[in-house]
Amino acid sequence: MNVLYYGDNLDILREYIPDESVDLIYLDPPFNSRRSYNVLFKEANGTAADSQIRAFDDTWSWGQTAEATLHEIVTTAQPHIVDMMQAMVSFVGRNDVSAYLVMMTIRLIELHRVLKPTGSIYLHCDPTASHYLKVVMDAVFGKMNFRNEIIWKRTSAHSDSTVFGSAHDIILYYSEGSDFVHNKQYQPYSDSYIKSHYRHVDKHGRRYRTDNLTAIGLSGGGYEYEWHGVTKIWRCPIERMRELDELGRVRYTRTGTAEYIRYLDEMPGVPAQDLWPDIPPINPQAKERLG
Repeated sequence: MNVLYYGDNLDILREYIPDESVDLIYLDPPFNSRRSYNVLFKEANGTAADSQIRAFDDTWSWGQTAEATLHEIVTTAQPHIVDMMQAMVSFVGRNDVSAYLVMMTIRLIELHRVLKPTGSIYLHCDPTASHYLKVVMDAVFGKMNFRNEIIWKRTSAHSDSTVFGSAHDIILYYSEGSDFVHNKQYQPYSDSYIKSHYRHVDKHGRRYRTDNLTAIGLSGGGYEYEWHGVTKIWRCPIERMRELDELGRVRYTRTGTAEYIRYLDEMPGVPAQDLWPDIPPINPQAKERLG
């Protein structure tokens, strides 16, 4: 608990992290972009550390390191992972892309080992390799444990003369099994939604909408009785209707039909979807940024 490990996560996982001990994994590996922003630390004179540059060169290029890692996967991994990896290398070829995928696969195998049966993993990547990484994760975590491909709109519009502007990254969400923990997240309602759906304001300034309290047309029936001079099939028994009325949660239409008052400030928001347009990237001046 409360320990920060610094170094190659493959070595850290194997030496320090026991089986089925991790609840949640967020993995933001360097993308297969061959850019220097992946270097996380520098020497005192400001130049990039030679050891880390060599590590990234090994990651992006097929060489002895990639060949040795592929051999380790073939000789130690489960047969279906071996079949996937051999097919992937055969299809892609021995190049920078397959070197990247081999590097990721050996680490995903270890991450699968340390994840609890109730745990989940989120892998952040970009469209240059997301389709390959999804195949890898299907093999390692099981295609039945794929939960979402989340699209994160990470930047505003780009201008490019030859293709559509690239403005998003991808987060692949998998669980360890079917009995996983997922805490539902919510996003705020848009101003246009509030104006159209929560049009009413009470004497205390609270915005609200009304929901139908009749059960006409609903499967499962309802409760037929007279309420405030109106006889209908209602959604709740008369005792519950009295309780709601005493609490000030019933509004009456001009025809006397009762409606339930639902206040905006009691609602959690919109359940988060697999499109995230409202999280801006960390800018170069942000304190959270590494490098």
